[in-house]
Amino acid sequence: MGTKILGIDIGSTQICAVMVEHEPRSLENTIKVIGMGTVKSQGLKKGSITNIELASNSIKSVVSSVVRTAGIKFDKVIVSISGKDAKNINCKDVINIPEKEVTIKQIERAISSAEYKVKIPHDYEILHTLPYNFKVDEQDNIEDPLGMNGTRLEVQAHIIAVQKSAIMNLRKAIEKAGLKADNIVLSGYASAISTLNEDEKALGTVLIDLGGSSCNMVIHSGNSIRYNDFLSVGSLNITTDISTVLHTPPAVAEEVKIKYGTLKPRSNELIVLPDLGDENSSHEVDISVIINVIYMRVEEALMILAKMLSESGYKEYASAGIVLTGGMAKIEGLRELATAIFDNMPVRIARPREFSGSIDVFKDPANSCAIGLCLYGAGYFTPYEIDSERKLRHKDEIVLRPNPFVATKEFDEHIPQTIPSNNLASFDDVMPKVQPKQKMELDLKIDDNGDKDVLKENIALEKVNSVSKFMNYLKNLF
Repeated sequence: MGTKILGIDIGSTQICAVMVEHEPRSLENTIKVIGMGTVKSQGLKKGSITNIELASNSIKSVVSSVVRTAGIKFDKVIVSISGKDAKNINCKDVINIPEKEVTIKQIERAISSAEYKVKIPHDYEILHTLPYNFKVDEQDNIEDPLGMNGTRLEVQAHIIAVQKSAIMNLRKAIEKAGLKADNIVLSGYASAISTLNEDEKALGTVLIDLGGSSCNMVIHSGNSIRYNDFLSVGSLNITTDISTVLHTPPAVAEEVKIKYGTLKPRSNELIVLPDLGDENSSHEVDISVIINVIYMRVEEALMILAKMLSESGYKEYASAGIVLTGGMAKIEGLRELATAIFDNMPVRIARPREFSGSIDVFKDPANSCAIGLCLYGAGYFTPYEIDSERKLRHKDEIVLRPNPFVATKEFDEHIPQTIPSNNLASFDDVMPKVQPKQKMELDLKIDDNGDKDVLKENIALEKVNSVSKFMNYLKNLF
């Protein structure tokens, strides 16, 4: 049985939970989706918890739904946190290597020392420390220094710090739901894990998770995230705009957005919408008006995001272009508009990576963060990082131990080749039977009729034998 990992994406409009089964001991390091659930968020607004009781009830509801679907309990819980209250801090430091060889402990010491050199605001807490460059002696741009020889190790890292109150409120909501978070992960980081391929990571990519009430942007270059930002605009703003402009209830506006959500021109067509505050009356609206409302809000959001990217100073790191994911990324025509706004940079609409058990619902871009949280719990993170629990995580921490019935080169030398690979029950039949050793039992019952004397003689004899053995040992020694 593998490890059951529960990823909970706590969004402002919905909370999505996904459970996967991770089998690290299999040769394929398999991951299988076994459950999923979503509920409407309560007690959250624009990336922040505004009511702990309501938020915890929503979390408890979605977790119960996932557990019923999976039919099994979970072993690990990974929770997302919005980038609303996050800060970007870069740090670096150099340490000496007395052993002349870089070990895991030396890497951890270097990262911790770099953290210590920067000043973190007293009301902030480090969420992730992500190294993006190592230097051993004079050799720079080292991807993995583990095992290398040298006398000095330098590390450059990106720190993501979040307000303490935001983390404390999140932990409290999780605990009130009867859970304990093993890790808290930045939502944009989790989305990057589930959507970016290795080429995009190596060349540098801007990932933008277009959510319900916010957009999380991260710039991933090389081994790590280099920058993250947050915009409090999402698809919920489109719903509000439609409701306001067309004077129709928000629930109807949401349905209209989903049904007619496109940025491409359409033929003139009239639809009937109920009036706001008076369901008995209605009015006709041209679909082109709806498209224009959606277009204006999406264009505004993308223009703000493009400005944020330009002002970040990391635009040149995004050689692979822009990757868009999240629920709002499903709007038809978004890719073409984004390409024009981001100065003709390559744009891709991304869905979560596929693995065993994935069905269409799991491939929805809205589920990218939840899938990424599960992958994070399974070890799909940056090569080295210090996580939210202040523990060093590294790519080799999950050792793939072969199943004792799956032959490896060393194991084959000790197992007869007649073992059927698909019949594990025959393993005991073909192995030679080892007879258990007979245990010598001593009867120490003492009889009043003279057994006491026999016992004393045996004890005296044992003492003599011990002295004789010791004398023989001295003779052999000299």
